[in-house]
Amino acid sequence: MTSIFITDDHPLVLEGLKNILAEANTLQVAGCFANAATTLEAIKETFPDVLLLDINLPDANGIELVQKVKSLSPNTRIIALSVHNEYAVINSMFNEGADGYIQKNALGDEIIEGIKTVLEGRRFLCSQSAAIMCQKDKDGLQNVPKVTRREKEILQQAAKGLTTQQIADVLFISPHTVESHRKNLMEKFEVKNLASAIKLATEYGLIRE
Repeated sequence: MTSIFITDDHPLVLEGLKNILAEANTLQVAGCFANAATTLEAIKETFPDVLLLDINLPDANGIELVQKVKSLSPNTRIIALSVHNEYAVINSMFNEGADGYIQKNALGDEIIEGIKTVLEGRRFLCSQSAAIMCQKDKDGLQNVPKVTRREKEILQQAAKGLTTQQIADVLFISPHTVESHRKNLMEKFEVKNLASAIKLATEYGLIRE
């Protein structure tokens, strides 16, 4: 019996996935989790064959979580479940060690197929995401930028409309340091202003609205 962990903070999604997997006699849902912390704690004790992982979690970004899961349980196959269908997000998940990528609106048969495929040691992409990855002309970022904890804090505060001085006061750092981080963020996201970086960071699930 193949053991499956599901990590998603939407109860309806969890129920839907459990119903889909219940139709396959060889698959068993061994645990359901709503955040990264409980997922990692469970994996320390139980090494599931497959983890179905939502990218946008309340306490972490799924892209950042992949390596942590793999370090605890190298043989666990990780399939990203996402509403994101951007090249940079898909590419980043695979670069971090994910084994599959499936859109949340995919049919149940495709999810079952994805699980079987990664268990065989092959990479799986749902049809929608495969079409994105096969595009010859890829505009924009190729990967989701890696941002530091401090950079995330600055993005989050800037998203609230705070000025450089206000951000500095809130985070107990100098305005010069804030400006330095702002410049680095614009370079990482390949944009000309911080508002565009905030928009992309939100879309990629690096910060929450």
